[in-house]
Amino acid sequence: MQVAKDRVVSIDYTLKDTEGTLLDSSEGRGPLAYLHGAGNIIPGLEQALEGQNSGDSVEVTIEPGDAYGERDDNLIQDVPKQMFDSVEKVEPGMQFQAQTPNGTQVITVREVGDETVKVDANHPLAGVTLNFDVKVIDVRDASSEEVENGQPDQQQ
Repeated sequence: MQVAKDRVVSIDYTLKDTEGTLLDSSEGRGPLAYLHGAGNIIPGLEQALEGQNSGDSVEVTIEPGDAYGERDDNLIQDVPKQMFDSVEKVEPGMQFQAQTPNGTQVITVREVGDETVKVDANHPLAGVTLNFDVKVIDVRDASSEEVENGQPDQQQ
């Protein structure tokens, strides 16, 4: 069966940056299942998998615009340190979830000053060219509930 809209696709993948550094992999976790056409994965990878069949392998390079976007310096801000009062010790590299007008967003602490904390709301992979090595493990029609929910039922 071919990868197409409203089909549940299971893939094994390895993700590396342009220097060959391993960023992520399904190895040891089992295949990643997603609902094709529902925006569950980055657009560039979804486009590369369109029309593939079970058993096919794909190697694809995805530019930032079709992945997690370009870095946006407007998403780097200084916020009052007291916003982190519930945290024992705030350190660079820590990540937190923040509620924004666009929904929940992950922010990364860049610097900690005496009065302020510099946070970055860019996705950690924003601005990064991604290299995927993907094997399509399975493709099946999604149930009406899966289509309605916009994601695969993890119990199937």
